[in-house]
Amino acid sequence: MADDARVEMASERHCMADIETRRDEPYTVDLTSCDREPIQYIGAIQPIGFLLALDGDWQISQVSANVADHLGLSVEDLLGDPFRSAFRDEAIHEVRNRLSVLNGPNAVERTFAVQLQNNGALYDLAIHRSGEFSVIEGEPHIGAGTLNAGAMVRSMLERMQGPSSLVTEAVRLVHALTGFDRVMIYRFAADGSGEVIAERVRPDLEPYLGLHYPAADIPQQARALLVRNPVRLLVDVEGEPIPLATLPARANTPLDLSMSTLRAHSVMHIEYLRNMGVGATMTVSLLRDGQLWGMISCHHMTPRHVCFEQRTTVELFGQMLSLLIEKRERAEIEAYKAHTHRLRQDLVAAVIERGSAAESIAVLANRMSELVPCDGIAVCIDGVVKLDGDTPTAAECDALQGFLAINAAGQIYTTAQLGQVYEPGRSFVDRAAGMLVLPISRAPRDYIVFFRRELPHFVSWAGKPDKLVVNGPEGPRLSPRRSFEAWREIVRGQSAAWTPAELAAAEVMRVTLLEMVLQQAGMTEVENWAASQKQELLIAELNHRVRNILTLIRGLVTQSRINARDLDTFATVLGDRVHALARAHDQITAKNWGPGSLATLISTEAAAFLGAGAARVVFDGPPVMLQPQAFSTVALVIHELMTNAAKHGALAGQTGEVIVRWQVDDSARLVIDWQESGGQPVAAPTRRGFGSVIIQRSIPHELGGEATLDYAASGLHGRFVVPAAQVVQGDNPTAPLTISDPASKLAARLSGTVLLVEDNVIIALDAEELLIAMGASTVLVSSNVTEALDFLRTESPSFALLDINLGAEMSWPVADRLRQLGIPYVFATGYGTSIDYPLQHSSIPAITKPYTLDSIARVLTKPRV
Repeated sequence: MADDARVEMASERHCMADIETRRDEPYTVDLTSCDREPIQYIGAIQPIGFLLALDGDWQISQVSANVADHLGLSVEDLLGDPFRSAFRDEAIHEVRNRLSVLNGPNAVERTFAVQLQNNGALYDLAIHRSGEFSVIEGEPHIGAGTLNAGAMVRSMLERMQGPSSLVTEAVRLVHALTGFDRVMIYRFAADGSGEVIAERVRPDLEPYLGLHYPAADIPQQARALLVRNPVRLLVDVEGEPIPLATLPARANTPLDLSMSTLRAHSVMHIEYLRNMGVGATMTVSLLRDGQLWGMISCHHMTPRHVCFEQRTTVELFGQMLSLLIEKRERAEIEAYKAHTHRLRQDLVAAVIERGSAAESIAVLANRMSELVPCDGIAVCIDGVVKLDGDTPTAAECDALQGFLAINAAGQIYTTAQLGQVYEPGRSFVDRAAGMLVLPISRAPRDYIVFFRRELPHFVSWAGKPDKLVVNGPEGPRLSPRRSFEAWREIVRGQSAAWTPAELAAAEVMRVTLLEMVLQQAGMTEVENWAASQKQELLIAELNHRVRNILTLIRGLVTQSRINARDLDTFATVLGDRVHALARAHDQITAKNWGPGSLATLISTEAAAFLGAGAARVVFDGPPVMLQPQAFSTVALVIHELMTNAAKHGALAGQTGEVIVRWQVDDSARLVIDWQESGGQPVAAPTRRGFGSVIIQRSIPHELGGEATLDYAASGLHGRFVVPAAQVVQGDNPTAPLTISDPASKLAARLSGTVLLVEDNVIIALDAEELLIAMGASTVLVSSNVTEALDFLRTESPSFALLDINLGAEMSWPVADRLRQLGIPYVFATGYGTSIDYPLQHSSIPAITKPYTLDSIARVLTKPRV
């Protein structure tokens, strides 16, 4: 560009006015001021990276003032020049490719470890479009090791399928992945306020669990950006924002940084974080139906950088967690729908019996309160009002109908603060502070109204929810509260809120009342007969499956009793086998994300039936996996074959065996051969049950393959062919299922606080669960030597488990300190016996990974100091 060209820097705009606010216009500072702050036009980025903005001609129109620190080219060198002057050809090609696949205004493409200049450092890039500009943001690449985002998220989600609270497990996993001092899940209420519903926090910090935050803490435009751009990281609260330099011709076209990954934070937000004593923060949005349900909020007391790849993993995890939350809430709604369907049938039957919709509604109004819990009901039909429970008086309900005619005409209307929207309602707030209205006629005159009493309650706020007006360099502005100590206030004039499940049930009832009851439409005799037949069929099938399961459990009890030495052993072995059966069932029914191992499938089924005697099932074949559909189908067939063998075939006695062999033929089809021998004599069944149908028809019908059975007297022989399209060469087996010896687990127990040093987050989570299962009350998890030694300065664990190799360092310094303190410890390693132990630790036992209850229990009786 020309030497005399003027470079204009965009300055940060404070929480006071919109960009185009004129100085002579009156401006009021109140709680809505921050809602008007143009934070997406802040004109600055965080100092951890750089930004380039390209116009439609690929000319550099805006650039961050620190660009020379990263590219070695000054602002003056770049502004106005073509993009090719900034990056080398290969990097430009990568950027163009990423831009070509952008889809929509909220899309951001990422690419990692890109060399921007010849012999230059590697950078991670985030690329998006902002109006007419293409925006490129870069930050130095920080390797995430062997992190695989897909595998990590899948593993994290699998851990959330257990009985523990979904949000509690989620904060635990994010804490383990990111290492922030505090990880919270914050859920929003209908009024925009929020509550901390789950938390994982450093032991010396004050917990925030259960605290409420006012809606004003997150301005409206910030909430909108949280929906569009779900992950926001602030590496250093005290970091000085880097302004953007702009071509003079573009000075009046501010850059919208809504989708920026490096966008600087507003003065108000920075002050808020300082008041909390926070040094770094990251938020991950949780959405439901495209709306902000809540967010994962991470705090660190000192600056903390989470690399781009890890942030991408956390973003993916947040999206999956949002789907799980939505799934669970929808399951609640579906349960309500089932209950609603039963009530609907009762209502239809009542209409048929009485012939009067009004009379039927009055009789069943109390039944409806099972779906929509309330303290009182008003039924208003044809000008007649019938009341039950705590409600306004008949005269007050008559007066209320004018309000309902405007607000509840043809749709459900709800409020938990009736006195705020209907002034006369303040006089009966003790009887009806909230209401849900069901219009039950097409004209606005007939209603069912569910009332809820006032529910005075204390709310614990994170500090008194006020903001102060202070004078700054540019005039008055709001300042966030400075104290976050719990502050309680009593809330009056509100009822309990109406849940999504209750609203869904109410909508079903509204449609039923309109379309079936008020129009006198009922089920015909034919419909009743068809429904009855379908119900009988479902009951018969359920009875069949339940009997099969009970028979199988009975067989497990019998087999487990044979070799049991005592009652405790019997109970433990039986429990392990039932658990193995559940795992096999999961393989049949779960939605697998990729091909499954045939060898693992067979070994799991064998272990479920035979436990330690699973060696009686011999299997062999080349490494092979099955596509998800085929895996599910073959799993069901193997399950039925194993069931028959255990009940009637080679595995029913003590001497028989099953040999399973497979091969891939010349057409790339998978051929599975099942041969039983050594059992009782076999004869073809006189009738074909459901299990036989599955064995013989599933693979041909579902996959287009083949299945043949030969009931030879010496043992059943089966041959099954799976088409090539369902077969994947190679194998990725999971860890083999083993039935443990309960005596070793009962022999040793832990207590108190345990220190776990493990650098792999997934392995650490497994080990933590095992240590707690063995009696530890608290597990302090650290991933490196420095953090472990910090724990030992303030904590006195009763036992320590140390992974020897922590990536770039060894855990010997931690072992030295434990030895000095006289704390028992053992080592863990995935490297076998090849490690050269220091002399002072040569006698300490070591566990070979992976961790199991048995392996930990075996060394608990031998740790030394």
